[in-house]
Amino acid sequence: MHSTLTEHARCLYGDEYRPTPECAKEHAEFYFVEELTFADADAILAMLRELCPHLVDGCLPVWVRNLAYRLVLLQRPDEPALLREAAQSLWAHGPDWDDIAVDLERRADLLESA
Repeated sequence: MHSTLTEHARCLYGDEYRPTPECAKEHAEFYFVEELTFADADAILAMLRELCPHLVDGCLPVWVRNLAYRLVLLQRPDEPALLREAAQSLWAHGPDWDDIAVDLERRADLLESA
């Protein structure tokens, strides 16, 4: 196993901002997906923010970003800033997910007005 989710993602997908370290560990994608599935929100957010600091950059596949945000929102469903961040990611990689982005922004608005 890699020591962090970010390290595992960097080894598997690369890093736009720094060289991918040499690593002799197995890099089967399903191992990463399994680790991502059971990661806590802080570990997932750390990966997203380190490997995609400007939301539309980085080497993570769009499906990994979408899954990561989905998993974070399942753990932290009542954080308007995270709802908006996830919506922005969907807007940037849509238009297939525009309706979901609208719903996330609507939920954020409702939470902020409550």
